[in-house]
Amino acid sequence: MIRAVSRAGLAGLSLLVLLTPALAQTPRIDPADTGFMIAATALVLLMTLPGLALFYSGMVRRKNILATMAQSVAATAIVSLLWFALAYSLAFAGGGSILGGVSRAFLSGIGLDTTSPLAPTIPEMLFMAYQMTFAVITVALVGGAVADRLRFSAFVVFSALWLFLVYVPSAHWVWGGGFLQSLGLIDFAGGTVVHINAGVAGLAAALTLGARQGYGKENLAPFDLSLAVVGTGLLWVGWFGFNGGSALAAGSRAVFAIVATHFSACAGAVVWSLIEWRHRGKPSVLGMISGAVAGLGTITPASGYVLPWQGVLIGAIAGAVCYFASTSIKSRFGYDDSLDVFGVHGVGGVLGTLLAGVFATASVSASGADPGISGLWQGNGRQFAVQLVGVVVTVVWCAIGTWIALKLTSALTGLRVSAEEEREGLDVSQHGEAMGT
Repeated sequence: MIRAVSRAGLAGLSLLVLLTPALAQTPRIDPADTGFMIAATALVLLMTLPGLALFYSGMVRRKNILATMAQSVAATAIVSLLWFALAYSLAFAGGGSILGGVSRAFLSGIGLDTTSPLAPTIPEMLFMAYQMTFAVITVALVGGAVADRLRFSAFVVFSALWLFLVYVPSAHWVWGGGFLQSLGLIDFAGGTVVHINAGVAGLAAALTLGARQGYGKENLAPFDLSLAVVGTGLLWVGWFGFNGGSALAAGSRAVFAIVATHFSACAGAVVWSLIEWRHRGKPSVLGMISGAVAGLGTITPASGYVLPWQGVLIGAIAGAVCYFASTSIKSRFGYDDSLDVFGVHGVGGVLGTLLAGVFATASVSASGADPGISGLWQGNGRQFAVQLVGVVVTVVWCAIGTWIALKLTSALTGLRVSAEEEREGLDVSQHGEAMGT
């Protein structure tokens, strides 16, 4: 009898040993990761409302403050609903090289315990919401390039079209199992998907609409930079969720990303200010916050792959390069990118994506999820080449998709307000409201 029990016990133990690897691989929702990602999702949403709304509205004239804020509100509402309906599914459901599938349309099939293979330790509903906040702020960023002159109806239509034509394919290519991810492109939190796309789209829109009335002749100075400073602070803090949360887990990699992000912002602000101080005799508040945002945007694709000192270096480079892109280059070519979306985000995104290929190291990945990463700093020129391919593909596709979206929007609603409406201000002409005295 004892022998029989022993044999049964040994058989059970053997079966348990055989099953253990399979059980270990079963996705399990981790409470710590889930709590961390809930906070990160809230922080990224905070970046758009009220962060970007305040940052952008503080840099326009008084008569356009409410209209500028309205773009951030509209982007949040429209993109969120479209993300729920189909965009999330096309970006992250299915493993096609170009697009995902429709299995998650209207979030079908997502239950309380459902996880995504892209984020196996948190509920898929949370992963969906986190990615949604990235789409929201990317669309909202584009509007800054054409502030003071774009119809509100045009922004609404363009946002919907551009989301599907540009953002969704790009997100799938880089993060959803698409061909750029398979190629080996590294973009931790959105150098290509967010910043290059927003910058290139902003430049295309600015060139299409033309300059504001009085550009280069009249004083178009910001009405209230204090709003922009507050907005910068909210963006800066929110970026910890943007970059830290892209680790998709509460761990050392998220911490390293947050630290690199902060140091890069600091270095960007200091270098931009020093250059401006040298060239113009005084360091402006606008220059300080622009440098900080340049550092934040540029570190984004590299943040989860670099050491703190590399974050400082990337931010310093960003402060210098984005300064010249937003001043000398913009002046040389004469385009009116109202709030320097291309100079800060587009140029910063390109720069950061390439520098990720220079500095990236697998040693920063606490999970060991990227054992093949070894930047040019460690002697891997192939990674830099892959990063360059990713930049070119993103720029070209974004330019084409944005052009199509602008043409369709123009045919449906028109793009630019009339000269009279522009003089009156978009607050009144587009929304029937005005700032109080």
